[in-house]
Amino acid sequence: MIKVSIIGATGYTGRELVRILHFHPEVKIDSLTAKIDEECLISDVFPSFKGVIDFKCSPFDKEIVKNSELIFLAVPHGVSMKLVKQFLDDKKKVIDLSADYRLNDVNDYEKWYNMKHLYPDILKDAVYGLPEFKRQEIKNSNLIANPGCFPTGILLALLPIMSQDIVSLNKRIIIDSKTGASGAGRRGTLGLNFCEVDNNIKAYKINRHQHIIEIIQQIEELSSLYLKNLIFVPHIASFERGILNTIYVPLSNMVSLDKIREYYLKHYARSEFVKIFDSAENIAIKDVANTNKCHIGLSIDEETSSLIIVSAVDNLLKGAAGQAVQNMNIMYGLDEGLGLVR
Repeated sequence: MIKVSIIGATGYTGRELVRILHFHPEVKIDSLTAKIDEECLISDVFPSFKGVIDFKCSPFDKEIVKNSELIFLAVPHGVSMKLVKQFLDDKKKVIDLSADYRLNDVNDYEKWYNMKHLYPDILKDAVYGLPEFKRQEIKNSNLIANPGCFPTGILLALLPIMSQDIVSLNKRIIIDSKTGASGAGRRGTLGLNFCEVDNNIKAYKINRHQHIIEIIQQIEELSSLYLKNLIFVPHIASFERGILNTIYVPLSNMVSLDKIREYYLKHYARSEFVKIFDSAENIAIKDVANTNKCHIGLSIDEETSSLIIVSAVDNLLKGAAGQAVQNMNIMYGLDEGLGLVR
C-alpha cells in the first residue's frame, strides 16, 4: 500500500483527492492536514463523507506527514514552494497541484505570479504531469507539477495538431473557455458569491490569465514551435464544475477533417481518458462532469481555413485531483486508470 498524505484536504480539490484515494485499492491515507485552527473530522467539513470517510484532519505540522512516502499538495501557489523543498529533502515523492513548479523559466513564474521563486534550482527536477504526453518522465520523477485546469483541456485539444506542420503561426490561435465556479476554490470573494455567479457568465483576466504561459510553454516544448500569437479569454459561468474550451486554429493549408481526426485517434489510441468525437457539436460539460475524461470534438470551417476544436474536462478531476491520481498510478507502475471513474 502507498502511504499518502493530503495537505489542503478541506478545499474542493482536497475533497476529491480524499474521496478518490480512500477507495483506491493500492493506497492508504496516512494523514490529512489543512489550514484550520484545530483538529476535526473531514466528515465535519464535508458531511457527504459522514459514516464513510471519518478521517481526522489536523492543522499542518511536518511531523504529521513523516510516515508518508507520497505527499499531495492541494494548496495555493506560494504555499507549496517551501513545502516541496522540505519534502524532497526528506526523500518523499510529491505531486504538487499548485503552479509553483509548472514553469521551466523562473522569470516567467515571477512575472505571471508576481512573487519571487525561492528554489529555481528545483524547477529542472519537476515533471509537468500531463500523462498523455509525458508518461515516461512521470514514471521516473519524484516531483510532479500537476497541470492547471484550463491548460489540461486546452493542451489535450491542441497538441496533436500543433506537431503536424499545418497550423498557420502567422495568425492568432483564439481560445475561449468557460469554467464553473468551483474553479476558483472555496474562497469567499464578492465575485464568487451566489448573487454574482447565478444565472450569469462573465469574462475575466482577458489575455492576462496566468495559465497562458503554461499553455505556451508546453506547446513550444512538445511541438518545437515558437508560439507568439495566442489569445486566451476565460469566463466564469453559473454551473458548479467543468470547463468547456472552444479553440479556433488557423490552418496554413486545408486538410480533410478525416485526416485531422486520424492525428488525434493515433495519438490517443492508448489514452483511455481522452475521447475523440466526430464533431465539435458533440461536446458538453455534463458528459465529463464527475469523471477523469477529456472529450474532444473537431470541426472545419473551409471558408476561413480554420479548425474549430471543442474540449471539455471536469476542472476538479481531470483538471486537478483525478489527473493527480493518474500521475500517481504512473509513478508507481500501476494501471493508469486505477481508482478513477472511467
